[in-house]
Amino acid sequence: MTHPPTGEELKACCAAAYSSDVVALLLGDSYHPGGTALTRRLADGLALTPGARVLDVASGRGTTALLLAGTHGAEVDGVDYSPANTGLAQGAAQAAGLADRARFTTGDAEQLPYPDGVFDAVVCECALCTFPGKARAAAEFARVLKPGGHLGITDVTIDAARLPSELTGLGARIACIADARPLDEYVEILAAAGLRTLHTERHDQAMLRMIDQIEARLNLLRMTAPTRLTDAGVDLDAAPGVLETARTAVADGALGYALLIGEKSRGTA
Repeated sequence: MTHPPTGEELKACCAAAYSSDVVALLLGDSYHPGGTALTRRLADGLALTPGARVLDVASGRGTTALLLAGTHGAEVDGVDYSPANTGLAQGAAQAAGLADRARFTTGDAEQLPYPDGVFDAVVCECALCTFPGKARAAAEFARVLKPGGHLGITDVTIDAARLPSELTGLGARIACIADARPLDEYVEILAAAGLRTLHTERHDQAMLRMIDQIEARLNLLRMTAPTRLTDAGVDLDAAPGVLETARTAVADGALGYALLIGEKSRGTA
């Protein structure tokens, strides 16, 4: 009998999945619902100014970090658990001419490799839901923020009691669903770390659009590159049913997506 995956095994599994070429083919450049349009809304909520120091946690291939550096003139550090993603993000920064304002390193969100109180803002898109130690990650967000600094999160939300069983396994965890939490619980986790929530928004329609996008790309790849999917462990027979289950869960309110802006108290060291 196999043991349940440890926290480190889950992080390694997620990192491997999200650095794979097949995931890039299915999700495109932006690995979260809402894409760069929602990232721009998140950045607006953070009121970033040119030269602001920003940390992008779980920075992936660098899409969010490069947008913040290029559009808002921020000085962005990206940290990701996957060395492959770090390399890809560094290459993208070089190609975009932003290597002087966007730097990337490999590291763990639950043990951020940065000093206390150095960032004006921390962003984390569609990743807190995957962290085994959410409270530890929230404490790290707070630690590296300056007093008065802002936190911006976009993430999957669930009603666990109503989530279909098809969306609760290891595959669903990697897909940012199985260990997601209700929005109110994210607020509580952040509050326990000393981060006060200022604003929240629901963006459930962004989740539906991503499901539609994955389905369309999956159908195309089924015709043009089926062996790439099967070699990557994609169950072509089961995938349509899982996507339809996810679509129904969004319609029923059991699965969704949200934006959250928080702040570290100015009186917090």
